[in-house]
Amino acid sequence: MDLLRAFLCGGILCAVGQILIDKTQLTPARILTGYVVAGVALTALGIYPPIVEWGGAGATVPLLGFGYALANGVKKAVAEQGWLGVMTGGLTAAAGGIAAAVVFALLVAVVFRASEKRQ
Repeated sequence: MDLLRAFLCGGILCAVGQILIDKTQLTPARILTGYVVAGVALTALGIYPPIVEWGGAGATVPLLGFGYALANGVKKAVAEQGWLGVMTGGLTAAAGGIAAAVVFALLVAVVFRASEKRQ
């Protein structure tokens, strides 16, 4: 049942993003940025944590989940370090995911060569 809920939650989030791409003039970059900001805002309002509890990885893997991780990291760091945590908490919370993205991007760049598209 957990897998079904994760699939449904992630699928709904992705479908909303696709609808925004298809039906609005927003660029994909603005939609992605909006998703991260929405994740932070929804977490701050207490709306997103119940969604994460229900949807599991379906809610934490998309970009809304990145905003959720940033907001939780800041919240935890502020509780431990005071206002200095505002600057360090988000980076600390997301460091593992960011490091993985950099390492895998480097590996792909080493293994594959970029080439120009042929028309």
